[in-house]
Amino acid sequence: MSSLQLPTLQLLASKIPSDISPTHVAQEWLKNFTAAIASEHSSLRSLFVEDGFWRDQYALSWDLRTIQGLDRILDYLEHHLAESRFLVGALVRDQHRTPLLIKPLPDLVFLQLSFKFETAVGTGTGTCRLVNSAGIWKAYTLYTALEALKGFPENTGAFRDANIGHGDWAKKRAVEHELAGDNPVVLIVGAGHTGLALGARLKALGIRALVVEQRRRVGDNWRDRYKTLSLHDPVWYNRMPYLNYPSTWPVYAPAPKLGEWLESFANSLELDVWTSSTVDDALWNEQTKTWTVHVARNGLSKSVEAKHLVLATGLGGGAPNMPVVPGQELFKGNAMHSTDFFSAEDYLGKRVVVVGAGSSGHDIAHDFANHEVDVTMFQRSATVIVSAKTFNAGLTRLYNEDTPVEVSDHLSVSLPTRVGLEFYRRIFPHLAATSEKTLLDGLEQAGFKTSLGPGNGGPLPLVYERAGGYYLDTGASQQIIDGKIKVRSGGEIERFTENGLQFCDGSELEADVVIFATGFGDPRDVAKRICGEQVYAKLGPVWGLTDEGELGRMWRECGQENLWLTTGNLAMSRQYSRLLALRIKAEEEGLIL
Repeated sequence: MSSLQLPTLQLLASKIPSDISPTHVAQEWLKNFTAAIASEHSSLRSLFVEDGFWRDQYALSWDLRTIQGLDRILDYLEHHLAESRFLVGALVRDQHRTPLLIKPLPDLVFLQLSFKFETAVGTGTGTCRLVNSAGIWKAYTLYTALEALKGFPENTGAFRDANIGHGDWAKKRAVEHELAGDNPVVLIVGAGHTGLALGARLKALGIRALVVEQRRRVGDNWRDRYKTLSLHDPVWYNRMPYLNYPSTWPVYAPAPKLGEWLESFANSLELDVWTSSTVDDALWNEQTKTWTVHVARNGLSKSVEAKHLVLATGLGGGAPNMPVVPGQELFKGNAMHSTDFFSAEDYLGKRVVVVGAGSSGHDIAHDFANHEVDVTMFQRSATVIVSAKTFNAGLTRLYNEDTPVEVSDHLSVSLPTRVGLEFYRRIFPHLAATSEKTLLDGLEQAGFKTSLGPGNGGPLPLVYERAGGYYLDTGASQQIIDGKIKVRSGGEIERFTENGLQFCDGSELEADVVIFATGFGDPRDVAKRICGEQVYAKLGPVWGLTDEGELGRMWRECGQENLWLTTGNLAMSRQYSRLLALRIKAEEEGLIL
């Protein structure tokens, strides 16, 4: 994806007045915007810069769109504004979203404002970033997001169950859990954080969902990972919807602890989860517009009808991407994927090679070094490295103890992805030359190759391109610098030998254990296995960014009716599960024509 030119003060020939009143500017712009929307929207030309953005999530259409350029924005409005009946409401002036000047870069100043709106079907919030263009404040980015459906509130807060007598609650839950002859509206495959977040959102909207999980307990997808795994993102970023962590929760949660939390989450929110169950296949009926899903459970095959099928099995469907290396049958040691590794304690005294220099590769090598095991990391190509402390310092400006996570999510998503990537292209080289310089120089001197990432944008472009290829350092980098983790960088593995690996240049690396930290497969593979070749053929690339800067087929229509592909970290799953639940509820209530 090509870079873009940010509206810097120099480019706009602008100087910000010292006596500016952000609230006054916001009120004037919003008044003019309201008038333009209500009458002749072509007058929006005077309110936007020419290459401005409008990011829309279900306010004007039932799709996730980012439109750039005035002509395209006006064309989008021409097709959707009248039908949506979009009406601008009041300026938001609470403590977290009152109009203010923000300076994300030294030469870039935004005046940020938020406002309420309503449409024919619901209500939401918009956020705009204005720039001063030769003395006139104009919109550079506008974000509109549907947040609630009229007449169908979530059963939270004032709308929660107010009945005093609940009867035999345990019996009622048991009947609900077993479906008792009823079919769910939505069947979700996978009870990780993504499937549970969506299940909770749907339940809050009165949509019955069944979550099917192949593991024995909810949370086992985290308990069963390597023993030392913990989250690299802070607690304020990694919340689940509706149920917040206690104030004693650690900033970086260990994986088993998160697994326990997810099981508690499912129980507390009364989600219907069938564990130790697998989906054999799912057949789409074009006449009835339903899925027939065959679930293997307790040794029996059960047929479940559902209108919507959601695949929430992880970025690669949880299937390891295990390279096929010739000669593995000759190898006298153990070769495995990182998903089969649990602890360095199982390999004391061994010589270990970790293939892969992303997050899992570093974590596993770190574990071995902490146990004084002879470990070498094979790095095929340069890796983006940034300390978790530095990376999360920026994250916690938005996600923190004081800001409600719903506000943080809105402000985070309100920035078009392409603009965010351009910020990182400006910021990351500066970090590499300042706060991260000692770390990166030490790694290079140790033979570990570092990179500034695609377009010098650091880890963020890699998140969207491949969901890997970077490491937020939590200690392994210093062990590489100190020689506790040895490095083999560059080249290609040609084959296994009896005693290790041989490379294409003829060199060898002896090992008793080879661990492939090589990620996971194509997210479409699980759709092929469950839904068949015909459905698979309809699916385009599901990860990676479109030209508009939105994710390809994730969390949106994927090419097959009523099939939804979902994945992401805890934050993305929290953010986008809300939108997908609204989308499904709107369809079930006949709001989508």
